[in-house]
Amino acid sequence: MNTSTGPGQIKDTRFPLYFKVACIMVSLLAGVYILYILREIIIPLAFSVLFSILLHPLCLRLERWRVPRILAILISILIFIVVLVGLIYVASIQIAGFADEIPRITAKAEDLLDQMLSMGERYFDLSRSQQVTEGKRYLLNALGESRTMLLSTVVATTGTLTTAILVPIYVFFFLLYRDFFRRFLHKAFKQVPHYKLDRILQKIYEVIKSYLAGLVLVIGIVGVLNTIGLLLLGIDNAIFFGFLAAFLILIPYVGILIGSILPALMSIVTEDSPIYALGVIGVMAFVQFLEGNFITPNIVGSKISINPLAAIVALFLGGQLWGLSGLILALPLTAIIKVILDSSPSLEPYGYLLGEPEREVAEENAREEQRAQIVEPQKRRRPPRHRNRKKPTPNNRPEGTPPPPPGPTGPRNSEDQDS
Repeated sequence: MNTSTGPGQIKDTRFPLYFKVACIMVSLLAGVYILYILREIIIPLAFSVLFSILLHPLCLRLERWRVPRILAILISILIFIVVLVGLIYVASIQIAGFADEIPRITAKAEDLLDQMLSMGERYFDLSRSQQVTEGKRYLLNALGESRTMLLSTVVATTGTLTTAILVPIYVFFFLLYRDFFRRFLHKAFKQVPHYKLDRILQKIYEVIKSYLAGLVLVIGIVGVLNTIGLLLLGIDNAIFFGFLAAFLILIPYVGILIGSILPALMSIVTEDSPIYALGVIGVMAFVQFLEGNFITPNIVGSKISINPLAAIVALFLGGQLWGLSGLILALPLTAIIKVILDSSPSLEPYGYLLGEPEREVAEENAREEQRAQIVEPQKRRRPPRHRNRKKPTPNNRPEGTPPPPPGPTGPRNSEDQDS
């Protein structure tokens, strides 16, 4: 934006600050709107990228064993599908086992309902008929409200299953054309040196691979700890409930607490004392404490240095934007954004804002020490500057030296001296 200036003044061609801020805000709003509108396409692509990174080491190992790339990719995808189907089959067997417990659960639920009605009569002076009438009214209202939610959930689930069929196809092409996509990025960002762009891509790959591998290990450890705690309490189907809560770690910070609700309710129905429900919640809360403070930071947190505040904000934004899928994708996408921000000098402060304070300060101090170690030897090797020696004067002339010839100035050059 050129501003009019008078004679002798310099033209100011810079944009005003408010105009730049407005452009940034408009770009962010447009980006968020596009991500929301195209979520049915972007979410499967995002999961496909994560699964491609997870399967890439296996595919690369098969290729080193002289297996053709296409066959190696197909074998990797097939192994992944077999593992996923196996997990679903085990979960379905556990769920089917609940059918044998339905009569006992129903009888226990009737006893609990009778106790609640008796407490209402004793403490609130409400007859059983009034309580039943109010209960039916609230139940009908809840069913009416949940009907719309159920319909929308079925539609969303159907759409998710439909798009999930495309994920293996996306994974196949991402693994097949990985070199092609790298060359595309080289052509798209010509102003960035190839070695620097490759280093950014390698760092993103290492961060996501470490996050996914660490997440699988954390799920296994948390599942074992949950199962041991529930077995000690004598809760039925402890293995299923323990690993169900562990898999809900995919929803960070609140997943394992959500997973504790179902075994707590089951213990209330199947056991004689509500202390078992408190015990279940206590076990899950203790495992959650271990997972959040010791297990995940040491296994996953060493590779993804995102501070809790940024993680919570990312989770809320992801949940509002993409629902459950957004909660699962929030942390890895935030880690990718942080790597990109850290690689740009102008955007590095924003990456610093996303990182953990202690880790970022430690890395910054390490970089300053490394820079000082490089600069200090250069200063030592630098040759000393030439110092002009003082011309001899009558006061500081050495003894035995003849005085200079008389005259205002001496001979200017050799020719004058010869003459």
